[in-house]
Amino acid sequence: MVVSEVSALNVSANGFRLASQDGFATARGEAFVATADNPSAIYYNPAGITQLEGNNLRSGIYGIYLDPSYSPPNSGNTYHSSDNLAAVPQLFYAYTPNDWPLSFGLGVYAPYGGSMSWPDSTGFRAVAMNGSLTYLRINPVVALKLAHNLSVAAGVMADYGNMDLEQGMLAYPLPPNFFRFKGDGWGVGYNLGLLWQPIEQVSIGATFRSSTTITFAGQTDAEKLSQLPLTYRTAQADFTFPLTAVLGISYRPTLKWNLEFDADYTDWSSFGTITIRQAPENLVPNTPTLILNWQASWMYEFGVTRYFDDGWHASAGFVFNENSVPDAYYTPLAADLDRYFFSVGAGHKGRRFDFDIAYQFGYGPTHTVTGSTPSTIGGQIAGQTADGNYDYISHAVLVTVGLHF
Repeated sequence: MVVSEVSALNVSANGFRLASQDGFATARGEAFVATADNPSAIYYNPAGITQLEGNNLRSGIYGIYLDPSYSPPNSGNTYHSSDNLAAVPQLFYAYTPNDWPLSFGLGVYAPYGGSMSWPDSTGFRAVAMNGSLTYLRINPVVALKLAHNLSVAAGVMADYGNMDLEQGMLAYPLPPNFFRFKGDGWGVGYNLGLLWQPIEQVSIGATFRSSTTITFAGQTDAEKLSQLPLTYRTAQADFTFPLTAVLGISYRPTLKWNLEFDADYTDWSSFGTITIRQAPENLVPNTPTLILNWQASWMYEFGVTRYFDDGWHASAGFVFNENSVPDAYYTPLAADLDRYFFSVGAGHKGRRFDFDIAYQFGYGPTHTVTGSTPSTIGGQIAGQTADGNYDYISHAVLVTVGLHF
């Protein structure tokens, strides 16, 4: 059957990482692993919650406008993805009992996610059309203060993912044709943290998050021609979301200043070759493969905070984010490229309440893709590729509020 030859899962679509989980940290360019002094440390470095006393609750929302664009080779046309707006919430709670060396925390947040939708006229509809990934992590942690200047932590990550991906089966939309995969599932991983302050002015932090494999179980839908009915088949596929590791150093020359630099590693090589396991049709097994061959990448993060009287503070930061998608099997559903992020923010920390607000601007200079090969047979049969010029701009605001009790 034709469907078995044109599986279209460019899963890289929205497997991109959401590193912004707190208004204060984002204002500092995500350089927070060696500071980690509010409940969002559950994500950035869980060892940091030993710096907190009593009950601490912190919640926020990350609102982002994305404008990825594509220009085909030898063409004056420019196409934009229609999914431009997203809002991602997060919630963190930390508790340190009086006179205990232990602290406890719970985080609920989205470390990955997003959506992308391209028009039929791009010239790569048989490579990719639409994709979305909803991802939720529930992350309880325990931290132990080994000494006044040394803490460690460990936690469990329970991850839920829901995926919906679609591409054309032919190079043109008429007669109607598409192939779609949708499914959901759970996975389990763990995270670790360390925070050490060798001298008063210097703090060193490190965190590690394991890879998490989710088996997305659902179905494939295919429409081959307008006069034929939709074909539905149960299907599932395993995606291993990458391990990450961050190491950072904070320098505080006075109580008024905090400067930090972090190196943040993501092992995207876990997105290699994916097998889609569909139910047999006409007693013929069907296991198409998807070749991604992503590569590991780094984010380099720098942030500075100036503390003022009466609990006020202002921050600025910069992030350089390396491209993780090679040209060989480039997918427009990720449209990944080297990106630069600039951020500013301000906030107030009170006796019971605090808040932070950050603005982040993202820019990706033109990335020209040449010599790409569709990651599925369907795109190869249709004779389309992802070659062309890709650009990226984003604007984001992150608002976070906190409560101490």
